[in-house]
Amino acid sequence: IRHSSPHLMAKAVKALFPTAKMAIGPVIEDGFYYDFDYERSFTPEDLAAIEKKMQELASQNYAVERKEMSRNDALKLFAEQNESYKVELISSIPETDTISLYQQGDFIDLCRGPHVPSTGRIKAVKLTKLAGAYWRGDVNKPMLQRIYGTAWADKDSLKAYLHRIEEA
Repeated sequence: IRHSSPHLMAKAVKALFPTAKMAIGPVIEDGFYYDFDYERSFTPEDLAAIEKKMQELASQNYAVERKEMSRNDALKLFAEQNESYKVELISSIPETDTISLYQQGDFIDLCRGPHVPSTGRIKAVKLTKLAGAYWRGDVNKPMLQRIYGTAWADKDSLKAYLHRIEEA
């Protein structure tokens, strides 16, 4: 669930903010994050809208399908989508490697996987905070916007987690 949630968030961000560029979105302890490059700072209201869009997309129960393609085809795909950070990531992969991608409806992202079989499995998600992060941790590279979140199998588990965090 947590591995699939950042991709669902990226799909939601791209739906609401089509010019936002995607960077990376890994799993971390008790959650996930995704880094974006966007012309203005995201606001708490944006976070609420993104979270709502994620819930809407999850309820549409899109199949999450693994795709494989050559490095050159992946470079072309993300270049056509103007996703320069994905192009940079793929460019660092050896030419002979096959690239794995995961698709939800019309949204596709670079990832090794594995993922839930469908977005409907993502039942309880909460976006928790915004932060800045340099691309690839390099102060000489662009400052991106990092959106953090957490995802759980059900709403009760999410509530219990949020309560534990609040108490800490």
